[in-house]
Amino acid sequence: MKVYNKLVRDKIPAIINADNGCKAVTRVLDNDEYLDKLNSKILEEVKEYLESGSVEELADLEEVLRGILDAKGVSYEEFESIRQDKVEKRGAFKDKIFLERVVEPGDK
Repeated sequence: MKVYNKLVRDKIPAIINADNGCKAVTRVLDNDEYLDKLNSKILEEVKEYLESGSVEELADLEEVLRGILDAKGVSYEEFESIRQDKVEKRGAFKDKIFLERVVEPGDK
């Protein structure tokens, strides 16, 4: 027996159950615990992406992000609108600008 105690994609239990007599033991989380586990999962996926640099890990990150949005009652379209507003007001990251410091009046 292996203990995981982690949020998994919807089809994972069926995949496990189809594997040589294994049986996945699961439960459905309430909304608060679900959001808490999604928040932990996004950190896990960021770490996996940073370690591998894999676009596949970015896809996992996107899926967790969509889960968080759903849990918060925010549509992906609304999220995209928020993102677009920020791009219009503050820009994106396309120009690769790295801010080293800000010299304030009176600084030498």
